[in-house]
Amino acid sequence: MPKNEIEVPKELREFMLEKAEETILGQKNGAYKQYRYGNLHIREYDNKFLLHSDKVDPRKDPIGHLVYDAPEILIGLAFAIFTVSQTAKKLLNNKSKKSTFFSVLISSMVSGYLGYITTKKIKNYLE
Repeated sequence: MPKNEIEVPKELREFMLEKAEETILGQKNGAYKQYRYGNLHIREYDNKFLLHSDKVDPRKDPIGHLVYDAPEILIGLAFAIFTVSQTAKKLLNNKSKKSTFFSVLISSMVSGYLGYITTKKIKNYLE
């Protein structure tokens, strides 16, 4: 659990803000539902709620949310795009198009995931 999240056990108090909206925006982190109320992000689990406040509401400013609250996603995408461009250049002369496509796809996925995971670990360490 990131340092900036608050845990509210359900047995202590079952709550949900009246105006909170169920959303697909955000990382579920194992929650079966998640809600947003302004900048408040609420994840619902079987026995608890986890809450944290985002700097930017992704429903109003998705790019701002990625920049300020989820930079690991942008960095992962940047790594994947960079890898696609570099791998495609190297494999452009390869005669097997299937092999080339598969190589580019796998290498970009791995690179993007590594960029994402590394940035997320750094972000969690700094919180």
